[in-house]
Amino acid sequence: MYWLALKAIFSSVIGSTFYQWFKNTKVGVWFQDKVDDFMEYLAGKYDIEIAKREENWLSQYPNLKARIEKLEEFDGYNALDKRITKLEKKGK
Repeated sequence: MYWLALKAIFSSVIGSTFYQWFKNTKVGVWFQDKVDDFMEYLAGKYDIEIAKREENWLSQYPNLKARIEKLEEFDGYNALDKRITKLEKKGK
């Protein structure tokens, strides 16, 4: 029983020490970049954890949440685009 606990502790220490050295090598930087890309892919594909984090963040900042929701509800982009186009044609 004690052997398993000691083995886990030693493995953790050795693994942590190896990673501290490995992360600064060229191969380590490349590997970490690939791991980050893969994690972003999974986060985009399953989007569950990100949604929970976003909801927690928005609950901490209710005023900002209200402003973001107000901006998302704005539907005047087409009218603004038409007006800008009209003004640009007048300027020519």
